[in-house]
Amino acid sequence: MENRAMRVILRLEGLALGLLCIWLYKTFHHGWLMFALLFLAPDLSMLGYLLGPRVGAAVYNLAHSWTTVVVAFFVVWFLFGGDTLLLALITILGTHIGIDRALGYGLKLPTGFRDTHLGRI
Repeated sequence: MENRAMRVILRLEGLALGLLCIWLYKTFHHGWLMFALLFLAPDLSMLGYLLGPRVGAAVYNLAHSWTTVVVAFFVVWFLFGGDTLLLALITILGTHIGIDRALGYGLKLPTGFRDTHLGRI
């Protein structure tokens, strides 16, 4: 499959997962003000770049990985009894990641902030 077509599929996948997380957030009945205030919070992980591109990419990718979302969701579900506030926070992270992917912002490569698994931004 052509690289361009693959990037489109990955972006649509991100959009779908982001929308799923918005729906999940709605089911937890927490306010949309909290959602709006915390939506960009994962981007604070960019501060890792102050320690160089390798550390920055690692910190950014940890905060922008679907693995982080899924592991956190199950940890909260099984160890904290499905606390809806914590689950809501995790769905905000998932929404952020999904929208980032839909916009073409991918996981970072250690070569620099603009180099991602979805191509150069």
